[in-house]
Amino acid sequence: MKKNTLNPLVQVNELGQSIWLDFINRQLLRDGNLQQLIDEDGLRGMTSNPAIFEKAMTGSNEYDDNIRQLTQQEHTTKEIYEAMAVADVQRACDAFLPVYNDPDNNRTDGYVSLEVAPTLVHDTQGTIEEGRRLWKAVNRPNLMIKVPGTEEGLPAIQTLLTEGINVNVTLLFSVERYRAVAETYIAALAARAASGKPIDGISSVASFFLSRIDLLLDPLLEKIVQSGGEKGALAQEMLGQVAIASAKTAYRVYKEVFSSMRFQELMDKGAATQRLLWASTGNKNPLYSPLKYVESLIGPKTVNTVPLETLQIYRADGKPVIRLEDNLEQAKSLLARLPELGIDLETIAAQLEQEGIYKFNDPFEKLMKGLEEKREQFATQTAGL
Repeated sequence: MKKNTLNPLVQVNELGQSIWLDFINRQLLRDGNLQQLIDEDGLRGMTSNPAIFEKAMTGSNEYDDNIRQLTQQEHTTKEIYEAMAVADVQRACDAFLPVYNDPDNNRTDGYVSLEVAPTLVHDTQGTIEEGRRLWKAVNRPNLMIKVPGTEEGLPAIQTLLTEGINVNVTLLFSVERYRAVAETYIAALAARAASGKPIDGISSVASFFLSRIDLLLDPLLEKIVQSGGEKGALAQEMLGQVAIASAKTAYRVYKEVFSSMRFQELMDKGAATQRLLWASTGNKNPLYSPLKYVESLIGPKTVNTVPLETLQIYRADGKPVIRLEDNLEQAKSLLARLPELGIDLETIAAQLEQEGIYKFNDPFEKLMKGLEEKREQFATQTAGL
């Protein structure tokens, strides 16, 4: 189907940014809605996480027949979850395969992300083993294994990439941690190239989380505003601006790292850059525009993964213009002046990382509990037959 070039979502793609969907469930896959988003809106990929699967698998009866069948086959609760998640991701990968194989795309898009269990966030070897297992189970070239960019995650990310496994590095809040992730990506490709293996088919994104930064900082800034004086005036200027300033600064680092001579040598062997992906872009503050973290960060060779609601709002009201490199000096100055207010951004990022780990562990535990309850229910029914 021919895309509507007046559709703001299609126009964003034409400006060099890929829109991915931060959502998955079986109804979307079954009813043709996903294919419609690809055909009409130019959707270029999809991400998932434990919270999304928790809502999908235990928030409806959509998966009950599958759970009953797997229970009868005596699978554990974790095995039931993985079997259903893998099946959904395989179906989504197949839907995006034409995007992935499009010659004009050069395999930069068409990916679907599946996250390792959040319980492994501080377990390097466990992450590597689960990443390998999920990669093999899904068995699709356009899969990305989602791995948190924690200190323990970095060596796992490097190992998986070196083995030729696509990786979506998630839970990034710090510009410095993002730099470390970009360097890890380059080190993995260099090691793979040095061993004589191809690097032209490997893809990775670095997911920089946005709305949670402002959600944490704004209340702190508001207290300073109320105190008045010069600090109050400075805090007022910073309200709602830190996340976007951080993203703009990360993009500056992206351009610096991937224009280096070291990476140029890898590009000559077919390497692609590790694009920045803007995550947590559904606005959580009613005082701001619902498109705050979309409109401000449109730029070439980037990805924005949006919730379904945000995608629908952008389709209706989006005004696509490249803005990612607007006011870069202002963004740099804003971040540099945070210490004047007693705010250390690296400390804030570390807190956000821990909160992010909890926000994925908590729904994962609820998911396992919900699936276990269904498994026990169906096992009892089977035993009573």
